[in-house]
Amino acid sequence: MAKLPSNTVWSDRKRTLFGLPWSFTKYVLTDEKLLIDQGFIRQTEEEIRLYRITDVSLKRTIRDRLDRVGTIHCCSSDRTSPEFEIRRVRDAKHVKDLLSDQVEKQREARGVTVREEMYSGGPDANHDGKNDIAEARGKK
Repeated sequence: MAKLPSNTVWSDRKRTLFGLPWSFTKYVLTDEKLLIDQGFIRQTEEEIRLYRITDVSLKRTIRDRLDRVGTIHCCSSDRTSPEFEIRRVRDAKHVKDLLSDQVEKQREARGVTVREEMYSGGPDANHDGKNDIAEARGKK
């Protein structure tokens, strides 16, 4: 990933000791996809289409807070990368919000919706499927 795409929204490197960008992991967020380029000797480049991302969360350890970095955990419907992380990037809260906004824009532009599992029942309800099968057989 020598040149940044013209539609780049954000880019950074994975931060190491003291939050310094001394690594061979590069992240580029464009308006349509997230590119993760890793490695020096054995390079891999992962491309995740933003409309496939279903969940974004931020994780920060005490060390991360001291180094002013954070890790963004993402879940997606991508077959090769169902879960991935944007590790130890500067201003992670802002990046998470930026990523989330770009994901929503792409989902709206493509008319993609997410089906969430909805069920009724209180905190005592067992929804692991076992009781449903037992009830259907009349063995509860």
